[in-house]
Amino acid sequence: MAADTSREAPLALAGPVTLGTLDETGARLRRAKADVAVDLSAVTALDTAGAWLLASSGRAFGGGDAAQTLLLRTVQDALPAPAKAPRRKMRYRAGDGLASVGMAVGRLLAATGESLGFLGLVMARLSGLLLRPRRLRLTALVHHMQEVGLNAVPIVALMGFLIGVVLAFQGAAQLRQFGAEVFVVDLIAVSILRELGILLTAIIVAGRSASTFTAAIGSMKMREEIDAIRVLGLDPIALLVLPRFLALVIVLPILGFVASLSGLFGGGLMAWIELGITPSQFRTQMLADVSAAQALVGLVKAPVFAAIIALVGCHQGFQVKGDAESLGLRTSRAVVIAIFLVIVMDALFSVFFAVWGI
Repeated sequence: MAADTSREAPLALAGPVTLGTLDETGARLRRAKADVAVDLSAVTALDTAGAWLLASSGRAFGGGDAAQTLLLRTVQDALPAPAKAPRRKMRYRAGDGLASVGMAVGRLLAATGESLGFLGLVMARLSGLLLRPRRLRLTALVHHMQEVGLNAVPIVALMGFLIGVVLAFQGAAQLRQFGAEVFVVDLIAVSILRELGILLTAIIVAGRSASTFTAAIGSMKMREEIDAIRVLGLDPIALLVLPRFLALVIVLPILGFVASLSGLFGGGLMAWIELGITPSQFRTQMLADVSAAQALVGLVKAPVFAAIIALVGCHQGFQVKGDAESLGLRTSRAVVIAIFLVIVMDALFSVFFAVWGI
């Protein structure tokens, strides 16, 4: 051990320094000065507990035999390193903000690249399916159509009905000031058929289906079922993604149509109650002023919204890691991204149709 360099006389320990005498030895060490060395010449027995007490005191030792010295060194080497003092928080520099923006942009570009790669992979598998339709798994397709379509009809119909009621009520309150109550029919029909019917339907489906797709595929990823699918020589994209993708593309226009009909019904009912516009008058006014192009504009958006929701939900499912925290994070992220992209795409559609005068 290290030689004693202290000017004070060393603290001489005698007898056993073991677990039984730990309290007594500790009391002697506390009474002595911190820089006083310890003489082990008279120590007759030393166990691990005694060696830990001596080593943790931080003192210099001498006089012990070879076995005691070896035990002390072993215990000293096993002691945890002293905790480092916390670093001072660095001051904010002007370049830190720019670096954070750059890293965020880099992560965004990387995520965009991964999403585009996933889109290309799905489109390639879809092209192969069109060339060989027998590979389509009809059972899975029908199952997902029921899950994302038929089971969503009640909530979609209720949402459309309430939106129609709110539009009729608010429109009547505003148009009554100008004596133009009859135009509430145009307001309801155009708003629901062109924008709100399909947009709100897509948002509801994004909340239901995108999270469901991510949770289902993510759970399979956690249980290594996707790896097992690959080992069996099957394609996870064709097996898991395409049935969900096609099911959503098929049923979302139908759900949008149901929401539009419910919205018109709710708007007509409120117009009858609030303004006295009978159902026959409502129908006549709507057919006279609202063309079928308004409904087609809304339905054209549906397959695009469906593709976005399905691709985002499935892609986030494949990004799940091996823990439940990752599954929850990806599930919530799928809903947020799907809804955001649906709204952005709806805005782009609105600009496109406005430019072309549709």
